[in-house]
Amino acid sequence: MGRTLENKKEIVADLESLLADAQLALVVNFQGLSVAEITQLRTKMYEVGSVCKVTKNTLMGIAVKEQSNWQPMSQFLNGTNAFILVKDNFPGAIKAYEEFQKVSKKTELRGGVMEGRALSLQDIQALKDLPTKEELMARIAGGIKAVPTKLAVGINAVPKKLAVGINEVPSKLVRAIKAVSEKDQAA
Repeated sequence: MGRTLENKKEIVADLESLLADAQLALVVNFQGLSVAEITQLRTKMYEVGSVCKVTKNTLMGIAVKEQSNWQPMSQFLNGTNAFILVKDNFPGAIKAYEEFQKVSKKTELRGGVMEGRALSLQDIQALKDLPTKEELMARIAGGIKAVPTKLAVGINAVPKKLAVGINEVPSKLVRAIKAVSEKDQAA
């Protein structure tokens, strides 16, 4: 028994909702995967804040038809596809997929779509090399923390050097007087 028209409309509405939340879509050929392996892929994607959706290409085509941001996906809509919809952790999702692919050796990344542009495999690799959101936040926090730390070290160094300089003046003055008196005695 096939799906009813109402059921298909619900699926398309669900896909449209997922696409509205996503910033990146990866298209994966999943031919040969068992149900358990697809479940593993879904779990890996869920762990990094992404969604792995297996649906008919026709239904995905209907979902992207009216959304100019996702229309380039139509070029990937042939064969057996799974769609990985990524909200914000691009490197994490791509790395999680690659880890899964290394283990299963049955899937193939076909391409992706981001901001209305079809992505090649090289583009996706470049996205993988970007720092994650957490790494960027840590870098920014480290940079922000470094400024007051350097300022505090600099402020503390001024009085310390001034104190060392003040302590050196009398000893240098004593040495200078002693050297002059020894010169006078020798003459």
